[in-house]
Amino acid sequence: MDVYFKKEIIYPFDKEIFKFDVAETLFSTFDIDHGTDILIRAITPSKPKSILDLGCGYGPLGIILAKNDAQAEVVMVDKDLLAVRYAKCNIAKNKIINAIAISSLGVEEVKDKTFDLIVSNIPAKIGDEAITKEFILDPYKLLNPNGEYWIVVVSALNRLIPKVCNLNNIKVKEIKKRRGHTVYKIKKPNIDKFEKLIE
Repeated sequence: MDVYFKKEIIYPFDKEIFKFDVAETLFSTFDIDHGTDILIRAITPSKPKSILDLGCGYGPLGIILAKNDAQAEVVMVDKDLLAVRYAKCNIAKNKIINAIAISSLGVEEVKDKTFDLIVSNIPAKIGDEAITKEFILDPYKLLNPNGEYWIVVVSALNRLIPKVCNLNNIKVKEIKKRRGHTVYKIKKPNIDKFEKLIE
């Protein structure tokens, strides 16, 4: 048994039962966080071939998405080494074969990749500047044309997300609100169509 182990969380989703081991000091170790729960239930299927779970924690978002779409390659990243250790453990525990978990500060270790779908439960306490760069602008650059970035934030950040997107000409839509959280979908335009219009 891992010395950091706290408990196992059982999470039923879409006719599947997921099991997640959690460590004592990780985020939301009592149960799946409300933000994560509302986000995973809000995402509409778009058959992505490549998925990034940014700030994956012990892995629920990335693991559920990987299970639901066996054709997709899922990369899960977190700056916390303990979180990455538990995400790897939970990938194996849930018999997921199309996901990996790696340590990365923001998208630093995946800057050479692009994704059809990115998901994140954005941490509220890192400050507006860090959220803007590490959790909005940098991930947006890694989206493929027509790619989607689904995020959930605590209500206190509702002032920030639309503002940052509007300032940077990023298309954002509020999808759902529940119990102090809001889900947004950011969509990257199809560049080819846009370029043809310019021609």
